[in-house]
Amino acid sequence: MRIDKLLAHSGFGTRKEVKELIKTGLVEINGVVVKKPKEKANPDEDEITVGVESIDYQEYIYFMLNKPQDVISATEDTYHHTVIDLLEPADIILDPFPVGRLDIDTEGLLLLTNNGKLSHSLTSPNRGVPKVYYAQVDGIMTEDDIKQFKQGVTLDDGYKALPAELKILQIDQEAESSEIELLVTEGKYHQVKRMVQAVGKEVVYLKRLSMGPVQLDPALPLGDYRSLTDEELESLKEYM
Repeated sequence: MRIDKLLAHSGFGTRKEVKELIKTGLVEINGVVVKKPKEKANPDEDEITVGVESIDYQEYIYFMLNKPQDVISATEDTYHHTVIDLLEPADIILDPFPVGRLDIDTEGLLLLTNNGKLSHSLTSPNRGVPKVYYAQVDGIMTEDDIKQFKQGVTLDDGYKALPAELKILQIDQEAESSEIELLVTEGKYHQVKRMVQAVGKEVVYLKRLSMGPVQLDPALPLGDYRSLTDEELESLKEYM
């Protein structure tokens, strides 16, 4: 990898700023001063230093975000805050992006990475990666709804959703409301909301609890994020 690209990805500034840094003579590869930005370095084998600081280069990053409402699952937007705006500058430099999407008013687990291959594997319809949601519903969910979801309900545009597992957590007869968990294996637009609407009810609050084997960390505050553990990452790579 070019040394200017490596340093830029490691948080030492833009390519232009890194080139100026190289001119100072502070950048070394295996003890030899770097003279040109295009010089190559192997981050897995070479010792790269800037002054007295040794560089531990990380090509890919993997984050778990507890997405809040009113933030969109995008890398940039003119009108709304994005999930990228929630990250620290040192993490933004590595160009992470959301794996799939959550609606602006949906909370919960959202994975962020700069590994396009893994992202594609997790979002490809052919993979059928299971996702579990918690929802509060205006209306009483029934045993008949469980059966319909298991068979695959027909959405408002005529599309028949794949079979899904509906679990009724709580019913409030007086308020005519329900709390449910729903496992789906596809990611159509407004999928959960439209499935519930198909059986005559309405989702009023939605939160994603898991994606594949990775579950939302209950200790992770809304709007915060952390790196995936080695165990979580390895479990996701099974889909690649």
